Amino acid sequence: MLRPTDRLHELEARDERERGRSLTYADALERYAALWREAQALNPSLGADWADDLTADLALARAVNGLPPAA
Repeated sequence: MLRPTDRLHELEARDERERGRSLTYADALERYAALWREAQALNPSLGADWADDLTADLALARAVNGLPPAA
């Protein structure tokens, strides 16, 4: 088993950047779509109730911007 170190993280990040440079927009979009399908296969309810997922973010945004809680 590998133990993650800063050096390993750097290696993986550099490798991903180098491989990603050659991707076209269409290739990147296809990769994203494949990852999304895999995530949904692992968790079928993923993304089903996205509005509820935003509730906490919107409340924080209202507080930061000085708006009332129910705006």
